[in-house]
Amino acid sequence: MTDFPAPTLRRWPEPAAMLRLIKPVTWFPPMWAYLCGVVSSGVSLSGHWALIILGIILAGPIVCGMSQAANDWCDRHVDAINEPDRPIPSGRIPGKWGLYIALAMSALSLIVGAQLGPWGFGATIFGVLAAWAYSAEPIRMKRSGWWGPGLVGLCYEGLPWFTGAAVLSVGSPSWPVITIAALYATGAHGIMTLNDFKALEGDRQTGVNSLPVTLGPERAARAACWVMAVPQVVVAALLVVWGKPLFAIAITVLIAAQFCAMSILLTDPKARAPWYNATGVAMYVSGMMITAFALRSIS
Repeated sequence: MTDFPAPTLRRWPEPAAMLRLIKPVTWFPPMWAYLCGVVSSGVSLSGHWALIILGIILAGPIVCGMSQAANDWCDRHVDAINEPDRPIPSGRIPGKWGLYIALAMSALSLIVGAQLGPWGFGATIFGVLAAWAYSAEPIRMKRSGWWGPGLVGLCYEGLPWFTGAAVLSVGSPSWPVITIAALYATGAHGIMTLNDFKALEGDRQTGVNSLPVTLGPERAARAACWVMAVPQVVVAALLVVWGKPLFAIAITVLIAAQFCAMSILLTDPKARAPWYNATGVAMYVSGMMITAFALRSIS
C-alpha cells in the first residue's frame, strides 16, 4: 500500500475565503436603506457626498460584513451541518482567524462610524452590539424565531435608514421618516424568516428555534408573507394621509405584484424561498426608495 502524506493544516486564511466570510451579497440591503435615509431627509445632497459615500461603505462592507463574520464564527458548528463548504468549517479560514476578523472589523466599524458625527457613531455602536447579540452566547438572539429576525430587520433596514437621515440632518430625523423606517424594518422580519429556510436542518439539530423550525415551512412562509405585506399597506395608507396619492399608488402596485409572487412561494415554500428573495424582495426595496422620495418632498 502506498503511503500518502498527511494533509497540511492551513495557517493563514485564503483571501477568497475571507471575502466569502463577509458575504458581499448581503451588503446591498443596509447600503440601500442608508441611501433611502439620505434621500428621505430632504437635505440637499450637494456638498454631502463624502458623508453619503462613507455611510454607504460603513453600512455595507464594514458593519454588515463584520456581522457576517461574527455570525459565521458563532455558527461554525451549525454551518458544519448546513454548509460544510463555508470558509470556517471547511478549514480555509483556520483556527480562530474567523473571530479575529470579526473583532478587527468591529473596531474598524467604530473608527469609521466616529467620522459620521454623534448620530452616526451612536448608530454604529448600536449596530456592532446588535450583531454580536444576535450571534454570540449567552444572548444569541437568533435562537428565537421572533426576536432574531426582528433584530436583523431593524439593523438591515430601519437603523441604516435612520442613520442616513440623521447624518445629513445633523439631528434626529422627522417623525414621518422614523415611522416609515420602522415600518420597513418590521416588514424585513418576514424577509429574514424566509432566509432561515436555507438553515432549516442545522437549526433544528442545534436548537435554533427559527420560525421554519417551530412553525414548519408552510406556516412560517404564511407568517412571513403577512409580516412583509401589512407594513407596506400601512405605508401606502400613510402616504395618502400625507397628501402623496401618486406615491401611494406606486406602492400599492408593488404590493399587488408581491402578492402574486407570494402565491407562487406558498406552493412550495422551502424550495421557492430563494426565488422569492430574488423577486419579491426586489419589489419590497423598490418601494422603500419610492417612499423615500415621497418623504423628501414632504420634508
